[in-house]
Amino acid sequence: MVELLTLSVENRETVGKRRNRRLRESGKTPAVLYGHKKEVVNLTVATDVIEAALRHGSRFVNLSGAVNERAFIKEVQWNVWGDVVLHVDFTRVNEHEHVRLSIPVVLRGEAPGLKEGGVVKQHLHKVEIETEPSMAPEAFVVHINELGFNQQIKLVDVKAPEGVTVVTDLETLVVECSEQVEVEEETAEAVEGEEPEVIGRKKADEEEE
Repeated sequence: MVELLTLSVENRETVGKRRNRRLRESGKTPAVLYGHKKEVVNLTVATDVIEAALRHGSRFVNLSGAVNERAFIKEVQWNVWGDVVLHVDFTRVNEHEHVRLSIPVVLRGEAPGLKEGGVVKQHLHKVEIETEPSMAPEAFVVHINELGFNQQIKLVDVKAPEGVTVVTDLETLVVECSEQVEVEEETAEAVEGEEPEVIGRKKADEEEE
């Protein structure tokens, strides 16, 4: 059994955007714990600790302090640059309880089709999976080292990590390498013989009459 990371948490007495902003400025991240039909608990966790946990792929954790429970990091809200955690959702789980979550699809490698003039186009960016919390991957990795020109990779073609069941339709297109389509720019000039519409023109004409 994998040793779980322990996160120290404190109660969060007040909520709201202004209060949460002050918490972040003090080095704490607002969080919430729910699940198993128990009460929802508002918490805070040290920002540097939760960010370190996420960088190391820790999703199944022990919460200690204000609550003492096993939990799963269900959802994380980041800032627009994706480098600062704004809010964390913890859900109560048992060790062998299966959870359903959405994880990012990450491409690895270089497609041979690029050398043939192709362009790699990623169509699927999130995939829904079901797994035990301790086996949940941080991302769904798709290797494209054998993706040739005019070829595709669907979910059915990708081997899921051990202990992971893919819930998303397996026929979903993940990535393809195809010809780059050039889009012609529309000219701003009006077609000869046609007069461009002028907003307010009708009203002006009526006043002249």
